[in-house]
Amino acid sequence: MCDYDIEKYLLKKGYRYICGVDEVGRGAIFGPVVSGAVILNPEKLNFEIKDSKKLNHNKRLGLAKYIYKNSFAFSIGWCWNEEIDVINILEATKKSIKMAVSRLQISPNYVLIDGMKPDFLNIPGEGILRGDNKSLSIAAASIIAKVFRDFLLISFSEYFPEYHLKKNKGYPTLNHINAISLKKITGFHRKSFKIRKCQQIRG
Repeated sequence: MCDYDIEKYLLKKGYRYICGVDEVGRGAIFGPVVSGAVILNPEKLNFEIKDSKKLNHNKRLGLAKYIYKNSFAFSIGWCWNEEIDVINILEATKKSIKMAVSRLQISPNYVLIDGMKPDFLNIPGEGILRGDNKSLSIAAASIIAKVFRDFLLISFSEYFPEYHLKKNKGYPTLNHINAISLKKITGFHRKSFKIRKCQQIRG
């Protein structure tokens, strides 16, 4: 269950600004990996917030607006496909997280990251396995990251309609892989990902 218990414990220990962090797009083959960072206001919590994957599009949008309006701070970071191909997806994810955390309107005292140790940040914190199902702050970060990236991919779909980006959001669905086999990859596809292998598995 997604709640605020971890954050309450940290608040009692004296950490005032606790930041939740999550990423989206790590397994995609098109576009950037995107990370969200959120410092919730403990006086304005919304317990409808949960892992973005468990919410429909309209519910995510509504909760994102609530997060933007009622949080102490929020931010987005990203790393594009060209850099992913150079530094690998793990390092690119870390870079997007660093960007998101550094752009927060308030500097956090503690960071909670979904499934990843924050040892690459100069801030105390911890990685929480399946954190988007446990921490309200991490779940909030997952929502704003997904809303941002989905909007971006929907915008790209107007320029590349044959890749079905509006529906697959850049992930290697069968239609996406089949489109690549016919049209080849674009400048926004991740060349380092094993797209041909995906095609063999899904085809």
